[in-house]
Amino acid sequence: MTPRSDPRFVVDQFEPAYLALHRSGELAERATTAVAELGDCRACPRDCGVDRLADETAICHTGRHAVVASAFAHFGEEDCLRGWNGSGTIFFAFCNLRCVFCQNWDISQRQSGREIPADGIAEIMLELQRRGCHNVNFVSPEHVAPQVIEAIAAAAPLGLRIPIVYNTSAYDSLRTLQLLDGVVDIYMPDFKFWRPETARRLVRAADYPERAREALLEMHRQVGVLRFGDDGVARRGVLVRHLVMPGAEHETTSIMRWLADEVSVDTYVNVMAQYRPDHRVPGSDRYADIDRRPHASEIDAAYESARQAGLWRFDERVG
Repeated sequence: MTPRSDPRFVVDQFEPAYLALHRSGELAERATTAVAELGDCRACPRDCGVDRLADETAICHTGRHAVVASAFAHFGEEDCLRGWNGSGTIFFAFCNLRCVFCQNWDISQRQSGREIPADGIAEIMLELQRRGCHNVNFVSPEHVAPQVIEAIAAAAPLGLRIPIVYNTSAYDSLRTLQLLDGVVDIYMPDFKFWRPETARRLVRAADYPERAREALLEMHRQVGVLRFGDDGVARRGVLVRHLVMPGAEHETTSIMRWLADEVSVDTYVNVMAQYRPDHRVPGSDRYADIDRRPHASEIDAAYESARQAGLWRFDERVG
């Protein structure tokens, strides 16, 4: 039995959560509320307070409308998301973190793509659905969560019927997550670091670990552990990603222990081995400690610490 075939985690009947909100009229109201809050933006823990409705920008360089860098059927995501037709991925430009090792820095740290209003994003979502994608997967949505809600509210009455994936760094505000309650089906947060000192140095956000813990608990409260259809494709719940960093074994151990003790031993975890030096890291004396790929022994140690904590549901790529 695999983590996806265990009958305890299989959904017999499923409907995307946002459809109930749409039928009640609350989805449109939620979108109106979320967009209005851009006037004094607290969409993420940066709490910039700028008037994004007037196209004022701060750390995320994004005004009234989200900037979409790309949208396509993604076959590089977890098996339980990509299925056989791909995950309908919408990459947003810019980010509220400043990861010195970011492998998508050309998107997260620079202007890439174009501003697209809610009705345009809704059409992209519907096109991904027409292509047979199993879900709509919003990547780096933390700073544009109000625009995401607005787009879902525009797409639902036009026939959107597939799950919503919120693919996030976990540097999310609780207020934003509360607005997403009942809108998102699958939360896919990273949990990057345990120590504030590491977060300050590598992503310029010392409060990242605290904010990530708050966010994961709220996500789990909303949707619970990850569950699947009988086809093995994810339908609802939390999927936690953890990128194994060079020399960070103790932080990984703390994260895995916290997930097991404070969230659930049934938390579905992707232990990611694909770290490589990128962006500001290669050749830098300042980041020489992470200017290498993780050793195989470090990957093995990450899995071992997770198992010792009691976690057992791991993402395993099968093709």
